[in-house]
Amino acid sequence: MGSSGDETMKALRFHGQRDLRFEDIPVPKVGKGQVKIRPAWVGICGSDLHEYLGGANLCPTTPHPITGETVPLTFGHEFSGTIEEVGYGVTDYKPGGRVAVQPIIYDGTCGACEENLHNCCWSNGFVGLSGWGGGLAEHIVLPTSTLYRLPDNVPLEIGALIEPLAVGWHAVKISPFKKGDAVLILGGGPIGISVILALKSKGADKIIVSEVSRKRQEFAKNFGADYVIDPTKEDVVKRCRELCDGQGVHVVFDCAGVQAALDKAIHATRARGTIVNIAIWEKACTITPNDLTFKERKYMGVATYQVGDFQEVIDAISSGSMKPHEMITGRIKLTEVEEKGFKALINDKDNQVKILVEVGGGT
Repeated sequence: MGSSGDETMKALRFHGQRDLRFEDIPVPKVGKGQVKIRPAWVGICGSDLHEYLGGANLCPTTPHPITGETVPLTFGHEFSGTIEEVGYGVTDYKPGGRVAVQPIIYDGTCGACEENLHNCCWSNGFVGLSGWGGGLAEHIVLPTSTLYRLPDNVPLEIGALIEPLAVGWHAVKISPFKKGDAVLILGGGPIGISVILALKSKGADKIIVSEVSRKRQEFAKNFGADYVIDPTKEDVVKRCRELCDGQGVHVVFDCAGVQAALDKAIHATRARGTIVNIAIWEKACTITPNDLTFKERKYMGVATYQVGDFQEVIDAISSGSMKPHEMITGRIKLTEVEEKGFKALINDKDNQVKILVEVGGGT
């Protein structure tokens, strides 16, 4: 993405472990097939926190195969914004349009992309982690393929929740879940809540959440969990079987990535049930294949979201079947991101679901 001469803008840039800098960088120039966006609201994601605490891991330190960029990079991949300018050839978007950004970067040529599985691209990356700018800047230029229009009844701040909600939506969508199935969710953080909301919109009526934090247990109940288990006080396997006619749940969604929780979840799954992994694990885990084989259980991974998932989430919010507003537990300014955003999510994570950063703001 090119820059427009000497004009500069403010951006929050990631330079390395615990090294965020509020800097002046060139304003990007709009090219053919692109739009210039003023980010409105930006969510802080768990992957941002992992990079801040231990990176660079996801952010490239050698040129990314698609963007060609390396650290330092502008953060922010969960965001909405208002279109400021359109490039040559863009006819379906106009200045003033309100959009959510789908941040996957893909090459369009690999085997996965040829099957329309852009989320599984062999060279994939993310806006706000791999280059092409990020939401935590005053302006960003992106191809129109990343944009989804927001209906009039979906505010810009809710538009910043579309990305994490799409993760939960996609996981439920490609899992074998069907209405009437019993479900166990490991972890009551933002993605766990996204799964709850997706399940509720699809008619789930037996959602069990395993969560240690007392505050997150309350969040899970408020967002629609039918039962909440504290795994430090109750036997997850025994409780799930009690709630499911002695058989266990049909589907598990692992949003935690914790070995002890996974061990219990496998045995809490009924014969021919499925464990769906959404979590990004920080270290290798172990699975005993016999625990799957003897009960014909299945273990599958899901990666972010596919084409169509963003639009389906937007439609669900617009129709009222998904109500994510209470996920927002804090609103801060761009200049406050490190102290009131990152550090709050690290030191007070139990009381937070999603902190939004106001960049351009608006409704």
